[in-house]
Amino acid sequence: MTQPAFDLQSHSTYSDGALPPRAVVAAAADAGVELLALTDHDTVDGVDEALEASAARGLRLVPAVELSAIDGEIEDLHVLGYRVDHRAVALLGPLTAYRADRAARAVRMAEALRDCGLQLDLPQRATIGRPHLAQAAFDHPANRMRLQREGIVNASQLLEAYLVPGAPAFRRRTTPTVAEAIEVVHEAGGVAVWAHPFWDVADTATVIERIDRFAQLGLDGVEAFYPTHDAQQATAIAERCAKLGLLTTGSADFHGPAHPMFNRFRAFELHGLEARLGPIAEGQE
Repeated sequence: MTQPAFDLQSHSTYSDGALPPRAVVAAAADAGVELLALTDHDTVDGVDEALEASAARGLRLVPAVELSAIDGEIEDLHVLGYRVDHRAVALLGPLTAYRADRAARAVRMAEALRDCGLQLDLPQRATIGRPHLAQAAFDHPANRMRLQREGIVNASQLLEAYLVPGAPAFRRRTTPTVAEAIEVVHEAGGVAVWAHPFWDVADTATVIERIDRFAQLGLDGVEAFYPTHDAQQATAIAERCAKLGLLTTGSADFHGPAHPMFNRFRAFELHGLEARLGPIAEGQE
């Protein structure tokens, strides 16, 4: 059976994407995507709109979510939950708690940016992430001269300078752990996949070690195919997952047409390999 044209990570205005769910689906359909997942951070509020839009456009949509987790010194490791029951109390309760932690973290980082001498107004939106804080600081007129002196010409550069691990205004999450994130996905009937592992971890040996360890925690798969993964990285993931019986997925991590990196669907390579999507390929029930 021919594998559908898939793209299994995308974001809408319900988290850090630029487009509403219906428009995300439209952009995916226009790019030839046949199997799509809307994976907003710590929320499934956009899934119903995306399901309705996908039915109208004739593509299959996987109800999904992206959970930000902590793992020792790794402070923002992402676990994707596919085929979750997006109305299940077992999912909605923890998501509420995770968003509260995210909101508290945003306040801490906003205060840290101000301590660094940058002014900003906290964005008025349901979910505030680091990109929103970076944009708010970049847009504030009081920061213009300073950012010019520092050579920061857009919000993405400001985020890299101030809001990544090790930067002066970064503050870490407190919950969930990777094990807890996997458990929540499973309790909601879903499939748990580690997203973009080489985004979080630099070297192949460490990625393989974490795949082994997360598999012991119940991880179901790993996102092997991603815009920043080269052939060697994708192959290392795919080979390890094959040995462990794990799924391998892929995505362009679409955030919107103006995003500096994640701006179009299907912008990732399989490098001659084949994804193992398992039950994810069934789309919505």
